[in-house]
Amino acid sequence: MPISRVTNILFRTFDAALLAGVLGASVVVARGSESHPFGLLGLLLAIVLAGQWLSVEARGAQLSASAVALVLAMVLLGPVTAAAFGVVEMVISSAIRKLSPSVWLNNLAMFAAGPFIGGWLFRALATDPRQTVSFGLAVFAVFTVTTALTYLMYTVHVFAEQGASSARNTRDLLWTLLPGEIATGALAAILAVAYSKAGLGVLLSAVVVLLIFQRLTVALLRSEDRADQLEARSIQLASLQFGVLSTLMDALTLRDRTAARHAAAVARYAKALAVAAGCDEAEQDVVHTAGLLHDIGKFTWPDRVLHPTHLTDEDMKVIQRHPQDGATLVGKLDGYGPVADAILYHHERIDGGGYPAGLIGTEIPKSSRIVAICSTYDAMTSPSSPRTPLSPEEAVAELERIAGKQLDGELVATFIEVLEQEGSTFGRDEDTEFASEFGFDQRVRSMAQPPAR
Repeated sequence: MPISRVTNILFRTFDAALLAGVLGASVVVARGSESHPFGLLGLLLAIVLAGQWLSVEARGAQLSASAVALVLAMVLLGPVTAAAFGVVEMVISSAIRKLSPSVWLNNLAMFAAGPFIGGWLFRALATDPRQTVSFGLAVFAVFTVTTALTYLMYTVHVFAEQGASSARNTRDLLWTLLPGEIATGALAAILAVAYSKAGLGVLLSAVVVLLIFQRLTVALLRSEDRADQLEARSIQLASLQFGVLSTLMDALTLRDRTAARHAAAVARYAKALAVAAGCDEAEQDVVHTAGLLHDIGKFTWPDRVLHPTHLTDEDMKVIQRHPQDGATLVGKLDGYGPVADAILYHHERIDGGGYPAGLIGTEIPKSSRIVAICSTYDAMTSPSSPRTPLSPEEAVAELERIAGKQLDGELVATFIEVLEQEGSTFGRDEDTEFASEFGFDQRVRSMAQPPAR
């Protein structure tokens, strides 16, 4: 909820008073007591002014070069110079970003007060640079206090401008920026210690290294962005392709309510048979997917064929074409050639009397032979079948009768063992659904991944 105009004016007055107080205190503190090496002064000021070109940002976390320079100014140049650097940085930044007067005022107050207090605090600690650990910890502690103060003032400003709800949102911003802030403080502490030991040369070297690192990071992030865009496009394409197949099955189910249930049951039977038959994981996945999509070619059937009362010779040609139609649809998916083959030949017979190619025995892909057995069994036992369903015992007897003629005898025997172990209708459990068996999201992600090398 927006706050009152009076409260807003009070906050602005506070910012103005704070800025004036820092300027007055700077006059009192300075009194000629701050004298600095010209090289160090010029280098840190240059880093502050060029900070946006030297900073490194990755995934929302930022290593700010200007922030590092401000911390070094606090500990190496004192509170007055650090406050002056902060004011100069905010004047330039606010002008470039064309901020409103109230934001200008708040920025100037924050970046004058924070560095001044940080410089004063470090001076009060009077840490000996020769004590490397304590000196570095003091630098990091000053940075932490200054950052917390700046964050608090920013939150107050957001509250003054936008109200309490927006101010609470700054907490999320803090957690986003925290890794970069920690890295900034740690780098400032390291450089301060290094300067105390080796002089200005180490800071010049750090600027060169930081610039190189920044350029490499930019190149890396661009590469990652391109990779992310490629992955997103791959996912979009895979979603479209699988979406077409899923939509065709949905449309087929609207015309034949048994289609999706039959597909899911055949897939579960086929997966279990593939495991028992010693197929590896890739073959098991092919068999499972082929079981789900083996009848997708029926989408092209007219209603007189899908729900027949009498079938003509032309109708039989339509029926015998559905493995080819299904294989054509599935074969368009990258990497789904084996699934398409399994669908294409799942109506072949061991004795050569099947279609579409009249293959014999092991000429028929193993995946097709597995799907054929499972599809036949489910069609015989399904209570939603248009024909009177057989009992599991009757269906097993029928499988044994046609084994070696229509179906693979060895695989039939293995399938019967699976039924004895898992239950005669385990493929038609109440939770068997096409959507869950198909696993749309997982398939899309899998297809979108680059091939392993």
